[in-house]
Formats: sequence, structure tokens, C-alpha cells
Amino acid sequence: MDLYQVGAITQTHGVRGEVKVFPLTDDVMRFKNMKDLILDTGREQITLEVTSARPQKNLVILKFKGYDSINDVEKYKGAKLYVTKENRVACDEDEYFIADLIGLTVVTEEGQALGTLIDVISTGANDVYVVEMPSGREVLLPAIRDCILNVDDEEGKMTVHLLDGLLEEE
Repeated sequence: MDLYQVGAITQTHGVRGEVKVFPLTDDVMRFKNMKDLILDTGREQITLEVTSARPQKNLVILKFKGYDSINDVEKYKGAKLYVTKENRVACDEDEYFIADLIGLTVVTEEGQALGTLIDVISTGANDVYVVEMPSGREVLLPAIRDCILNVDDEEGKMTVHLLDGLLEEE
């Protein structure tokens, strides 16, 4: 079963079983729509139902069904929270989970193999895809419409248009 980490419990909040979670998502309100989270204690995985979620600064405060006191959740400080692929929040059109992009084969619009996507760098303006070529050299591709023509995660392939200057030697 593929699991995707969406956050980690940092500490308890109040005495009614709420926890503060450091989110690993760009939109903390996604937790409101997450029904089943999987808590990994290191020894076991427990499926939890989220009954409430609200943002607090850079964290999100979650309440789980059946966990009604600080004593119920105290032992989970530091535990990681996951979702299954089926329970992930849907992406908008032209949005992808980084985990789904890593490992894609990158080809040019002419069909020539360029390499493998090995990393995504988040910048202020747009993401940058790091592609490792067979030679071991890395090329950085801006994640913009002019450059990224198609992503087919079913086929494991990304088709790109190489903008002038992207492959020039230093």
C-alpha cells in the first residue's frame, strides 16, 4: 500500500484531545476534507477519522474521532500522519504530487529521451524540475507551460519543449 506523508504531530493542544500538526501540504485546509489519516507510531499504524481541522499560524489543529482527552493523544507527539493514494486530495488540472513526478522519464517533443526527473525545487515563481541525463549531467527545467508540454503519470512520461539555452554547456 502506497502511503504519502501529509504531516507530523508536534504536540497536544488543550485538554480535549486535539493535536498540533506540522503540515506537509501547501494548503492546510485540505485536512478538513481528509477523512482517514494513518498515524504511524513506529510500532503500528492506526487509522484515524478527522472530525475537525483549523489552521493556527503555520500549523493545523486536528481533532480525531474517539480521542477526547489529552491523555488519549499525548503518546503520539512526533508521530507521522499519512494518507493512502486513494485518500489523497485531488489535484487541480496541471497540478501534480511531487511523489508522482519523481522517476518520470523525460522526453523531448521530438521523442528523444532526455533523462529521469529526480527532484523538484520549489521557488517563489514556479517549480523547477531536476532531470538527470544518462551522462549523469543534470538539467533544470522550469515548470511552466512553454516548457512542460505533457505529463502522463500513467505511462510514466513527461514531454518537454527545450527552451533556448537550457542544454548549453557552461
